[in-house]
Amino acid sequence: MMNYSEDHIALAAEYVLGTLDADERTQVETMMTVDSGFRAMVEAWERKLGGLNQMVGAVEPPSHLWERIRVAAGLSAPQLPLTLPDVPSAPDIAPDVQPAARSSAEILDFSNRLRRSRSTSQVMTALAASLAAFVAVQAYRPDLLPQQLRPKPEVKVVEVAAPQQTASASAQFVAVLQKGADSPAFILTVDTATKNFVVRKAGAEVEPGTSYELWIVSDKLPAPRSLGVIGEDEFTSRQVLASYDEDTINKATYAVTMEPKGGSPTGQATGPILFTGKLIEAVPPGK
Repeated sequence: MMNYSEDHIALAAEYVLGTLDADERTQVETMMTVDSGFRAMVEAWERKLGGLNQMVGAVEPPSHLWERIRVAAGLSAPQLPLTLPDVPSAPDIAPDVQPAARSSAEILDFSNRLRRSRSTSQVMTALAASLAAFVAVQAYRPDLLPQQLRPKPEVKVVEVAAPQQTASASAQFVAVLQKGADSPAFILTVDTATKNFVVRKAGAEVEPGTSYELWIVSDKLPAPRSLGVIGEDEFTSRQVLASYDEDTINKATYAVTMEPKGGSPTGQATGPILFTGKLIEAVPPGK
């Protein structure tokens, strides 16, 4: 199994996550078809990322939130205990009150207390619902609350080293060089930062006494220009794109011709164009 770069590993992971567009997914699926090692790496990512939903933890509100809710609801002062009015005992009732009148008075007093108890229960239920809504809003949408009720941001002092000059982030582009709907013949990978490219043999077979040669074709160039002969090994690496700007590299068509052994003797394509393809972005910058 070949050693894959970090960019190839990230491309396999993004394919499993579903963040690639349709063309990029088609490109990855083509690479999986011609490269069993790359296909195994995609399947490994599928197993690794399949259990992410089991790693999501619950979010608890901060410990100081209850006190802030009490202040906002006007409950910061000590609360007096709830007391019910005393029921007059039998000796306190006037002697001239008949037993029936005494029973009516007791029933009326009990009814009043029951209504007050129900009202208190309803108020507490409504307050509990309001507090729950407040906790949810402060945890997930604090921007909907007044400024004084929003959680205070934690301030951390962090030492930041002076920024060092680094190379610009690179993006990886891939082109499948093929003829029509035939199986891929070559896979071309281009790094936009280093201007390096790698050609991998996929299904092409060289005929004795001939060589495959790679060309860049663009309307910004007066004629197709050679990028060199594709070697007989599985991978061919070149550093010949430095003289081309990024826009030309990304939008050009790449073509493969069959030339005499060692390449075209004239610097221009002499054999038939067998395979062509255009670059698509496989790994964006910084990934």
